[in-house]
Amino acid sequence: MLEEERARIHSEDYADLIIEYRRNPKLLEGFTDATIHIMNDAFAIVHVPATQITDRTIEQFGFSVIPNLFGLISETSLEASRVDRLRTIPAFDLRGEGVLVGIVDTGIDYTNPVFRREDGTTKVMAIWDQTIDSAQEYPYNYYFGTQYQAEQINQALASENPLEIVPSTDEIGHGTMLASIAAGMDIPEDDFYGVAPEADLVVVKLLPAKMVYRDFFFIPEGVPSYQENKIMWGVQYCIAKARELGRPIAICIGLGTSQEAHDGRSHLSTFLDIVADFSNTAVVVAVGNEGNTGRHFFGIVDPEVGNTRVELNVSENDPNFTMELWGDAPGIFSIDILSPSGEYIPRIPPGLKVSRVISFIFENAVIYLDYQTVESETGDQLIFLRLENMTPGIWQFNVYGQGDLVTAFHIWLPMGEFISNETYFIQPNIYTTILAPGTAMIPISITAYNPLNENLYVNSSRGYTRAGIIKPDLAAPGVNYIAPVLGGGYTAYTGTSVAAAHATGIAAMVLEWGVIRGNQPGMDTTVIKKFLIRGARRRPNLTYPNRDWGYGILDVFNVFDILRGD
Repeated sequence: MLEEERARIHSEDYADLIIEYRRNPKLLEGFTDATIHIMNDAFAIVHVPATQITDRTIEQFGFSVIPNLFGLISETSLEASRVDRLRTIPAFDLRGEGVLVGIVDTGIDYTNPVFRREDGTTKVMAIWDQTIDSAQEYPYNYYFGTQYQAEQINQALASENPLEIVPSTDEIGHGTMLASIAAGMDIPEDDFYGVAPEADLVVVKLLPAKMVYRDFFFIPEGVPSYQENKIMWGVQYCIAKARELGRPIAICIGLGTSQEAHDGRSHLSTFLDIVADFSNTAVVVAVGNEGNTGRHFFGIVDPEVGNTRVELNVSENDPNFTMELWGDAPGIFSIDILSPSGEYIPRIPPGLKVSRVISFIFENAVIYLDYQTVESETGDQLIFLRLENMTPGIWQFNVYGQGDLVTAFHIWLPMGEFISNETYFIQPNIYTTILAPGTAMIPISITAYNPLNENLYVNSSRGYTRAGIIKPDLAAPGVNYIAPVLGGGYTAYTGTSVAAAHATGIAAMVLEWGVIRGNQPGMDTTVIKKFLIRGARRRPNLTYPNRDWGYGILDVFNVFDILRGD
């Protein structure tokens, strides 16, 4: 790749499009002034001038090629999953030895004591910092970012100013938190214990989303967001590094988005399904914190009635945001709009591809509306709305069906990082609120519970997926979980990403037992998931699986107790 082409990967003057080309080069033709960056046999990234991202982008390119934007999912525990009991049995003293834990997130504070062994050396085998551009130090054929190996990190740790040698750090702390929970060293004097303290780390610091997409999706200023394609590159790096080192790996994804069909078919979800099927690999994902937030509506249109009313309270804190309506086939849907002041926009007829800009006369609001009757990735209908300068108050949308069948639809607002809690549906539905990639079929999707009272975390996203896939899979500790904070010391974290990090550490323990100790060579995510499901704790008064708990509470001790046959 020429330097001019490579620069487009980082440049704010170019936008990224994700093409699922499946080794069909014809699907990569027809882009103007484009640089094509092949990721693997399934996906390619096409870099086009940012000026091509306009109000008619979805009509021109389709919805699926636009990278979804992901946000952070977070706001004692060893005993909850009975990791401590497992360590007291000599044959099952599992601490993640020989296993890698992959973190694709906000980076890592590699100087923190929880990431240093007793001799002071690092347990971080590699960092790929996507934010530090380099013409030569990028990994493999990725052409962007800078890679730092363990030898360089150890040199940095031995110096007075580590960041002068390895200038990668975590300014937010989310990635540091995930890494410490999953694979941090035991610090008894601080009463901190990582789940798999002998596991080593591979860390990716994600490049923040480009402004062209932050503007397109109305992401609030200062809120971290990350493009889908950069996360995919990060996961691919973790797999490549594990193969290079010849070691099994458990990968943790603590990010999520509502910008998809919630059916497990987004590009990242599809990619994770592929990766999770690799031998010696576990992929663990958080389901999100959207269950009790009022940001999902489920409706049915009865042909005898003709339409269903949707009422949305818009806060003055959220003048600009997006909204997605996904209709189940064979339904064909259309909408009308009534503003808080009573201004009415008549029903906009459906079409294969419809793009409209709706300007209100008595209000300052503008709505950019796209109908995709057959969305290319799912085959289902998408009505995508970009809402700008919205007047606070109750907005009404009548959703109309077509034909003689009863049809169903879902509407989702952005995830909580991208919108306030004061914007919500008047009659929300708490189910089908799992964020991508928690909707992916093969990865282990984790919800959160409070181990002190064994109650589900109140905001945990609920299943199942829109396609009926059973998610979440399991529940892990995720309320008031103590982990390191930037600048030193510890604080309490809450959320399903916390629970996913805990489960990733347990997956590393299972990989140690299966791959490193030779009890189940070549195990993949599906095998590990079924081990964990078999050992899950279940309440006698509940039916499993269910939309709240999946198959139950993660209990790794019970997994190996069953294997012992006692």
